Parts: sequence; structure tokens; C-alpha cells
Amino acid sequence: MSELTLTLIRLGFLAVLWLFVLSAVSVIRSDMFGARVEATQKPSTQAAGKQAKPVKQRKPSRSDRSAPRQLVVTDGTDSGQSARLGSEPILIGRGPDAGIRLDDDYVSTRHARVATNGEQWFVEDLGSTNGTYVGSQRVTTPIPVAVGTPIRIGKTVLELRR
Repeated sequence: MSELTLTLIRLGFLAVLWLFVLSAVSVIRSDMFGARVEATQKPSTQAAGKQAKPVKQRKPSRSDRSAPRQLVVTDGTDSGQSARLGSEPILIGRGPDAGIRLDDDYVSTRHARVATNGEQWFVEDLGSTNGTYVGSQRVTTPIPVAVGTPIRIGKTVLELRR
């Protein structure tokens, strides 16, 4: 082989090696610091020139009484930890901004989110490395979750409770 061919092969190998290193650094960075999420701002009703209407209080229905009230860690190193459920989503992960902070090597910084649409609770994986499971099903899109169904994140198991 000519000297030019060997030089081109070496440069090609070096380029592929650098692409591998950069992609590995990118994966480690996203696992440590989480993926960037654009903040969504709710439009102000006063900025639009509208007055906010008073919200009518309603009596709790039967379904409200049977709705889950908390998210509990049932198995793992953080067993017993819980978070009260409200209208806001709960972030699960190792990061400082997580509503349920897990000390599990298999959990990403921003691993999963539990949220409601007002009627049902959903689990959503936030692009974690090791995945989120509801029962034995891997979460790829937001999946509805019933009370008592195990949610596995790393080596930790959580569930919704009344």
C-alpha cells in the first residue's frame, strides 16, 4: 500500500475514534445533568387584559375519594420515602430538583415523571438510560397507572397509594 493510503486510513480511524469518545462524553453528561427541558410559561390572564373568573368549589366525588393521594417507594434503598400527589407533576431521579430523590446507581438525574390529566395518573420516562417499567412493560410513551401497580425505576419500586 502506498504511504498516502495508509495516512488516509489512519486519519479515518482517528476520526471514528473521536466520534466514539465524544458520543460517550455526551451520554455521561446527559445522565449526570439531565436533558434540557424548555420551561413552559402559562400566559398571564391579566396580561391578556382579561379578569380571572372565580373557581367554583365542588363537592368531592366518589372517584376523588378513591383517587391516589401519595406516591410511595415500596422497595429499594429509599424504601418508605413518599410524596403527596397534587395537580403538579412529580419528578423522580437523583437530581436535587426531584420530588422523590433516589439514591440508586441505575437511576438518572431526571429519570421519570408522574403526572395527572385530572382524571388519571400517568408515568412518563424522561429519556433515562436504564428505562422505566410499569409492571413488566417498559415505558416509551406516557402510560396510565392504577393504584397499587408497581413502577420500577432502576432497583427501586414505587406505587400510587390512596
